[in-house]
Amino acid sequence: MKENGGSPSMPGDVKTQQELSLVDLAKALDNESMVDLTRAFVKDLRAGVAHATTEHFPWMDEIGQTKWNGVLCLGMGGSAAGGDFISALSSFHGTIPIIIQRDYVLPSWWNPQWLVLSTSHSGNTEEALEATETALKLGATTVVISTGGVLSGLPEIYPKCFLLPSVGGQPPRTAFGHIFSRQLGLLRHIGVLPQPREGADEAMFDRLQLASEGFDILNDPDGDVAQLALCMLERPIALLGPTELQSALNRFKNQLNENSARFARVGVIPEMNHNESVAWGGVGADQDASAVDHVLLLLTWQGMHRQVSKRMDWMVAHATTDFAWKIAGEGNTLLESMLHLCILMDWISIALALLHGKDPAAIGPILALKAHLESVQ
Repeated sequence: MKENGGSPSMPGDVKTQQELSLVDLAKALDNESMVDLTRAFVKDLRAGVAHATTEHFPWMDEIGQTKWNGVLCLGMGGSAAGGDFISALSSFHGTIPIIIQRDYVLPSWWNPQWLVLSTSHSGNTEEALEATETALKLGATTVVISTGGVLSGLPEIYPKCFLLPSVGGQPPRTAFGHIFSRQLGLLRHIGVLPQPREGADEAMFDRLQLASEGFDILNDPDGDVAQLALCMLERPIALLGPTELQSALNRFKNQLNENSARFARVGVIPEMNHNESVAWGGVGADQDASAVDHVLLLLTWQGMHRQVSKRMDWMVAHATTDFAWKIAGEGNTLLESMLHLCILMDWISIALALLHGKDPAAIGPILALKAHLESVQ
């Protein structure tokens, strides 16, 4: 998992918190089976890619015959994460741009020559609903990915709106495999992203499944994932990586926010080297309160630009913190590397939640905000 730095060293007071094992903590705290949902990630990917085909949805052929200027992805939270990943893939080897809009409104430049891909796991996310209906009223061709709700009913009202149903019964952030795989399948079939060579997906999924089993914190409660989570327990967290892994960095941050109730900072290389790297050097008496006690994780993959790789090596060597590691996204492609990192980050965030004594599914503040918005309408 870690390219350099070895196993994290644990302060004595943190070591004592492992007296109750992760297995015991999961039994006591994992009230919505987040562990089982994480274990199903690769199975969800396989099923979603197989489902999102023209055989099941002939309307994909019609959409694929149109020359689009780009794809506008509408969504929020876990439902929007897949859009970030397909946008990264499009920037790397796609045919048109893919832009994410997390808001109630459309960008001022949008026009009906841009395909709209609207995603809401519940089908009732108010920001996605309002933006989608605005686009449809302006003549958009829209594909909806949802498990139900109001959004799934829009194809019955608007003739240029199509439904690609997803799988419900779980929190949106754990449904990433369902959502992203359908987005990926759709955009491959309409020519926005390249089709893989025969057998490539199956081989990739087999490798990812082995990785998930290796990272599983209940299979190996004293392994590298658990040790890294222990190291992160009492320290600020910073996540760095190259531009093409920004979607993975953001998802890692969001999983830490929701699953673990922890803040995390994100920096993208090379841009952060032109500003944030100064702060990592620390300043005088404030040094102890800035970077020196951070856990610094640098996400990598084999296709990084050679200069970005050099910059990462320099950051590890010169960061003021003693807790800096490079974590490699394994795989032959950017897609596989990103998914490999997804699996790892999910297990880390769940381990950290359990070590904090938190149910990884609990999202009280989000539910409270939604209740407030409903009460003041």
